[in-house]
Amino acid sequence: MLEVVELTKHFKNNKAVNGVNLYLEKGETVGLLGPNGAGKSTTISMISSLVKPSSGDIRLRNESIIKTPEKMRKILGVVPQEIALYMELSARENLELFGKIYKIPSKELKNRIDEVLEIIGLKDRQKELVKTYSGGMQRRLNIGVALLHEPELIIMDEPTVGIDPQSRNYILETVKRLNTEKNMTVLYTSHYMEEVEFLCDRIYIMDHGKVIASGEKEEIKSILSAEQTIAIKVEMLKGEFVESLKILPNIRNISIKEPIVSIIVPKKINILKDLFKVAEESNTNIISVNIETPSLEDVFLHLTGRQLRN
Repeated sequence: MLEVVELTKHFKNNKAVNGVNLYLEKGETVGLLGPNGAGKSTTISMISSLVKPSSGDIRLRNESIIKTPEKMRKILGVVPQEIALYMELSARENLELFGKIYKIPSKELKNRIDEVLEIIGLKDRQKELVKTYSGGMQRRLNIGVALLHEPELIIMDEPTVGIDPQSRNYILETVKRLNTEKNMTVLYTSHYMEEVEFLCDRIYIMDHGKVIASGEKEEIKSILSAEQTIAIKVEMLKGEFVESLKILPNIRNISIKEPIVSIIVPKKINILKDLFKVAEESNTNIISVNIETPSLEDVFLHLTGRQLRN
C-alpha cells in the first residue's frame, strides 16, 4: 500500500533522514521505533506530505505522491504527538470543525461524528468543553479527529504519552479494533516497547536517520539469539556495583530499572561467579538472579546503545 524508497532529508549540515526504506501492506500495523533524534518524526512528516524530501520517493499503491500529495491526504489520518484540539470547544464542536475542514458533507458528517464518538468512548461527554477533559480523554478525541474522514492509513505518533494506564489500555484496544474490524493500516510510534509488542506485526528500528533493523517481532529478537539476559535484583543499587559490572568482559549491554540491573551476555559464558564476586566487593546484597531470553527492548538497547525512552 505504501512504500518509502531511499528517503532523505537534509537540514543545512544535518542529515535528519538518510536513505530510509520501508513499506506497509494493506491492513498491517507497523511499529517505527527509535531514540529521540533518530529521524522518526521527520520521516512521518515526509510521509504525511508536510515536509518535502531532499531526495527519494514515497509511493502510494505504486504511484509517487511527491508531486501529488493530495492523493495521500485523502486516505491519511494523523494522530500527532501534541494535542491538536480547540480547548474552548466541546468534543462535538471540535469534530464538527475538523469535519468541515475535511469537507465532509453536512448530512454525512453528523453520522460520522456519532460513529467516532462511539469508537473513542466519549458519546456521553460530547457536549463538555475539551479543557475540562483528562489527558486521556483529550488523547482519545485527538484520535477521533483523525478518524473522521474514514482514512485507509493512519499514522499515530506516540498517542499515549503522559496518560493514565486505563486510558492507555483503552487507546491500545481501540487501535487493535480499528485494525482488525476495519482493516485499517497503522504506522505506530511509541516510547513504550510493550505497546509495540501488543499492536505491531512488523517493526522498523531507526537511529541516526537510518533504518538499522527491520522485520517481524521474532526476527528482530533473533538478532540476540546467541545472547541471554540476566536480570539481577538487588536490595539497594550502588554505583560501585554498576561500575564494576561495566568492566567485566563479555557484557554486551547494561540497563537499569531500579532495583533491577539487566545485563546481556553470550549464552556460552558463565558469568554468575563474577557477578557474585562484584556484589561482594561492592557490599551489594543480591536478592535474585533470573536468566531470560532477550526481549525486544534488549535488542533495541543492543542496536542503539540507548533505551527507548532516552
